Amino acid sequence: MVEMSAAYFITGTDTDAGKTTVAAGLLHAARLKGLSTAAGKPVASGCVMTAEGLRNSDALALQAECSIELDYDEVNPLAFAPAIAPHLAALEAGVVLTVDSLLQPMRHILDKQTDFTLIEGAGGWRVPLAGQHNLSDLAIALGLPVILVVGVRLGCINHAVLTAEAIARDGLHLAGWVANVIDAQTSRLEENLATLRERLPAPCLGRVPRLSEASAENVAHYLDVQLLN
Repeated sequence: MVEMSAAYFITGTDTDAGKTTVAAGLLHAARLKGLSTAAGKPVASGCVMTAEGLRNSDALALQAECSIELDYDEVNPLAFAPAIAPHLAALEAGVVLTVDSLLQPMRHILDKQTDFTLIEGAGGWRVPLAGQHNLSDLAIALGLPVILVVGVRLGCINHAVLTAEAIARDGLHLAGWVANVIDAQTSRLEENLATLRERLPAPCLGRVPRLSEASAENVAHYLDVQLLN
């Protein structure tokens, strides 16, 4: 059950698992319940240069679902143009991508103490930062419970279970997971989903089908934030 000032780190089984689609949907679902919302995406690559500077479509989608006013640079403090792994994009830009460089901006968002806050990672759980650190180290430093987005396609059970095990080894609580159907033609789809429910030690917050228009409003209909534990 979501409590006041609840905050979560949202990760995925892989790149393109649908983290932002689900995150925006969860934020919208929370707003429909009258909760105040905020979100952060500490680092993003694949950004586009605009008149206002580099902008990332995922970060913009999260910003749009914040009920409080947050500047883009607050939501996404580190933005890089190349659509490559963030640590490589940072290296090319001459930026040392450390946990400390991401920690304070995200704590700034958490300090807003909205009813429902999401901090969205990049890629999967072990996305590298500088040196031997990973983005998961940011989640550990923040001490947030985790929401896992499972991109449902062939091989997702292995990816999901391994990610859940890594989260547990890192001492963090898996608060819930979402089945985001990437490939609607996946063989034995229902059986795969049943296996995920059996193997993942957290409630399923919803199943998002393939949608022709995956807007936050549409996705929110398939999600229940009250199931978070």
